[in-house]
Amino acid sequence: MKKTLIYIPLVAFLVGLSSCENGFDQLNTNPTAATALNPVFTFNNAIINTSYPGGMLIFEEPIVQQMFSPNSGILSGGNFNIDNRGSAGANAQLWQRYFRDNIRYLVDVLAKTKTDATRSNLYNMTRIWKAFASMVLTDTYGDIPYTEAGLGYLSANVTPKYDTQESIYNDLIKELTEATAALDATKPTEAGEIMYGGDIAKWKKFGNSVLLRVGMRLSKVNPTLAQSTVQKAVAGGLMQSNADNCAVRNNANYQNSVGGTLNSTEAANYYLTGAFVDYLKSTSDPRLASIAVRYVGAKSGPEQTAAKANRDPVVQIGMPLGYDNGTIPAKAIADGLASFYDYSQLDRTRMGAFTAPCFLVTYAQTQLLLAEAVQRGWTTGSAADFYNAGVTAHMKQLGDYDATSLVSDANIAAYLQKNPYVAARGLELINTQYWVASFLNGPEAFANFRRSGFPALKPNPYPGKEIKGNFINRLSYPDSEISVNQAKVNEAIARQGPDNLDTRVWWDKQ
Repeated sequence: MKKTLIYIPLVAFLVGLSSCENGFDQLNTNPTAATALNPVFTFNNAIINTSYPGGMLIFEEPIVQQMFSPNSGILSGGNFNIDNRGSAGANAQLWQRYFRDNIRYLVDVLAKTKTDATRSNLYNMTRIWKAFASMVLTDTYGDIPYTEAGLGYLSANVTPKYDTQESIYNDLIKELTEATAALDATKPTEAGEIMYGGDIAKWKKFGNSVLLRVGMRLSKVNPTLAQSTVQKAVAGGLMQSNADNCAVRNNANYQNSVGGTLNSTEAANYYLTGAFVDYLKSTSDPRLASIAVRYVGAKSGPEQTAAKANRDPVVQIGMPLGYDNGTIPAKAIADGLASFYDYSQLDRTRMGAFTAPCFLVTYAQTQLLLAEAVQRGWTTGSAADFYNAGVTAHMKQLGDYDATSLVSDANIAAYLQKNPYVAARGLELINTQYWVASFLNGPEAFANFRRSGFPALKPNPYPGKEIKGNFINRLSYPDSEISVNQAKVNEAIARQGPDNLDTRVWWDKQ
């Protein structure tokens, strides 16, 4: 009897324990928490993080002599032709943003959609976007991780090998050609993606326009492959208007990084260069009124007030290169200004605003590349017509920043009449216009300047340069990358050349 009394409570306890265990998972699971992430959201995150970081103002923009700071320290770079290394250096910003916040997300989306027939369009959109992002990286640094990039989480590969730029470009052509052709409007179109809202026709035009850019990049190193790639892109169908432009549309939640830089601690530190302003003034370019502002009479940053703002092109004065924060004050006085704060700046209430769009690939750029392709005999059409369309498109594109930035039809017509296309100077005219049309698209302006040799800029005369040549040819690998992947970085350096600003990337053939 005692045994019975003992067993009954024990059995009851075990039954109760089993009952508790059966409900344990449900009790400790949040019924409203997501168990899986829709890969289109990951894709959108990658798109947003493709916008260029503020470090573009330290290297790419000063190298192509559009905008720079006379100040040294953390702002040193293209303004003085010196490196800016370190884990937080300007040379690291594009690398970190694109690999950390872009490529690794794209690789994850590819892994999740590759075998899912219902997401084939998302899979191919991602291939196109990854090709574009990889192109920006390899154009900036040369050899980079490509085939093994972004695999840290998926396969624990945290020390990816570096691929040669030549092999990367060959694969970019394959990826863009295949992925663009595979897009299919009869399949789910991914309306939730934020670039084109699932518009397959626009995605195809974007993919082919990037392919055109890839082809033109090879004009010096492999003209035969360049021509065949251009012809593939043209046959596939390119951007047809500004409505096809590829741009990250910023807002109060996702702010333009360059706008963030220019509207905060560096508001009084960046200026339009004399080379850029003088060129626009010499051609009576109406875009200067959309780009520039001068705080006439300002003697300090706090004096750069709305009351002093003057956007009249006639009064704009670009800051000359070759000076630092110790020597620019005297130069400003010699130029008849109140101080160096009196030089022209990018208008940070319009093109330089927090909410300004970041243009990545545009109809204007595409038309100008087509003009050059015709000039080289690689495709058919009128180089003059493509040239005029490219200039017109960029002047119209400025209206996306602010209604007051839009260039009128009358001013466009007057400009083209005064600055007509001349075939004998075709490459110079086209690529100088490409320089203007790529303003604030620093990586692309930098790449096309190296490829084409235009505009014909004078070397920065600052005496303390670290480079041996006249211009910076690439950015160095960040110290943060070297510290974690030194063996693979060293392999790339041994193959490509010294890790400095003089070494040329593969397609930049002398």
